Amino acid sequence: MSSAAPTASDAAAQVVRAAPRLSLRHWPALLARRRVDLAVLLSFLLLAGWLTKGLWPDPAVRVLSLNPEDQALYEWFLAVDARALLGDFGLLTDRLNAPDGVNLMTNTTVIALGVLLSPVTLLFGAPVTFALLAGVNLAGTAFAWYLLYTRTLGARRAAAVTGAGLCGFGPGMVSQTNSHLHMTAQWLVPVIVWLVVRLLRAADPVAHAGRGTPRRTAGPDRRRIATSAVALAAVVSVQVFVGEEVLFLAALTLLVMAVTYAVTDRDLARRALPSFAGGMLIATGLAVLVLGWPLWFQFAGPQGVADGMFSPHYFSADLRSWWAVSPLSLLGTDGAARLTTGPAEYNTFLGWPLLLVTAACALWLGRRPLVVACVVGILVTGALSLGPQVVVGGERTALPGPYALLAGLPVVDGALPMRFALAALPLIATVLVLALDRALRGVGRSRRWVPAAVGVALLPLFPLPLPTAVRPPVPEFITAGHWRQCVPPGGVLVPVPLATPPEPWPMRWATAADAEFGMPEGFFIGPYGRNGKAAMGTSRRPTARLLDGVWKRGLQPAVGEDQRRQAAEDADFWDASCVVLTVDTRHADSLRGTLEQLYGPSTRVADAWIWRV
Repeated sequence: MSSAAPTASDAAAQVVRAAPRLSLRHWPALLARRRVDLAVLLSFLLLAGWLTKGLWPDPAVRVLSLNPEDQALYEWFLAVDARALLGDFGLLTDRLNAPDGVNLMTNTTVIALGVLLSPVTLLFGAPVTFALLAGVNLAGTAFAWYLLYTRTLGARRAAAVTGAGLCGFGPGMVSQTNSHLHMTAQWLVPVIVWLVVRLLRAADPVAHAGRGTPRRTAGPDRRRIATSAVALAAVVSVQVFVGEEVLFLAALTLLVMAVTYAVTDRDLARRALPSFAGGMLIATGLAVLVLGWPLWFQFAGPQGVADGMFSPHYFSADLRSWWAVSPLSLLGTDGAARLTTGPAEYNTFLGWPLLLVTAACALWLGRRPLVVACVVGILVTGALSLGPQVVVGGERTALPGPYALLAGLPVVDGALPMRFALAALPLIATVLVLALDRALRGVGRSRRWVPAAVGVALLPLFPLPLPTAVRPPVPEFITAGHWRQCVPPGGVLVPVPLATPPEPWPMRWATAADAEFGMPEGFFIGPYGRNGKAAMGTSRRPTARLLDGVWKRGLQPAVGEDQRRQAAEDADFWDASCVVLTVDTRHADSLRGTLEQLYGPSTRVADAWIWRV
């Protein structure tokens, strides 16, 4: 060995000198370099907090008034997810629909988010976690797109902030915040896009060839291809446990854009396609290894379903809704609400000014491959949002929509057509970012007119705080822990009336108790439709129907031996420990009288009557 060769310890010292440790004294300099980015993040967080401010006086007693049913469901999801921190978690949970349970993969249970924030849930309660995610999902999505636009696209910060704000706080995102956490948690989508772009650049010999490297001798960067593929598989796997529908929309949009890009830039396709395809195969193979069993469990496991339960005809976007403005936006009107299925689905309400400005920007930018790919993506996702039959002004026409081409495809035909419009939002934002960036770098009239036009188009869409209301408090019987007198941890408590998809409120009891006990029936997706198809909720037991009728009408029925025998059979079927009726329940006297005829005398505990069965 030559005396000039460094020893192992010398080499290690060189590495240390090349990459000095980041000590506390370096943090001020680092923060100073990132102060603009931090200011952008803080701005997005403040806007998200303002939009969800109605929840924060007390998340436990405040509710998003436009979709409280789904909020009750997602808070229960978060409580069940948090049990992973206690070592009490499985993809089939027995804490609802006793005794059969609920398949968490079949339902939009945001497992990754619930597990990540399980300390918050266990310390402060699921309503606090829900309120936190409602805002953080918006801000996090916007900031992730901001980083993509500034770092990968190289856009100026003003342009990036504008586009990212539309991605995170556009009409569809704000409306989905009405309890659809799985749809607003899109902060991994820009990461997926970045990794795909990174993989493409690594596969293109010209993209990474150095100044002194002849193009004809440059080859794909195989190391970067491998690392990009592994990272892509990891991020996709996490996104499956955040929201599969968002991943599906992102994958379909990227596929459309990739094909368009290949057609418009054939030289790039020729150079990079073989290595890019190889990297995507690696990513797909690794993701399949990780996700194979969970996906099998979702579609073929216990309580799993292989189809969607929502009608694409019902969840089709009205053509007129595209140029309407959301009622949740600054210049929106309540009358526009009739153009969609509900306040959580204002996905297409972009307004005609934004559509016109986006079209003008795309024409001004010319035939750049990225612009063409975005435009094609907007047209495809917009067309798919119209569903199998085009609807105009609430009237279904005879004109078939492109979505009809997906009819019959496994899994795919279960997607809600109108949510394809959510994928168009970042594409529109990207066109605006490219136009603003070009204008801000120029010196002519466009430097003034393009930002002005974009500002005018976006002003009507500025979001307003989400409406909230007070919800009834959880009974003291639950919050003070009195339920433990009649239900062991993991046992089954039967609330009266039982939770159903239209009335899931008793599920808040289990949520407040960190899902320590189970319940029969409930609000979930399971294989209870015709021939095992997907359905919301389960088939009701006779005793549940009897009690539900008393709760709705207040008429105490005659109870005979047949009803008492059926009540005992139903309690055995549920493996119930006790039946609970709170004193403030509607028609409580009639319900109590009926229950005493079914199960005998009651015992008063705090603000509830209980029957041990």
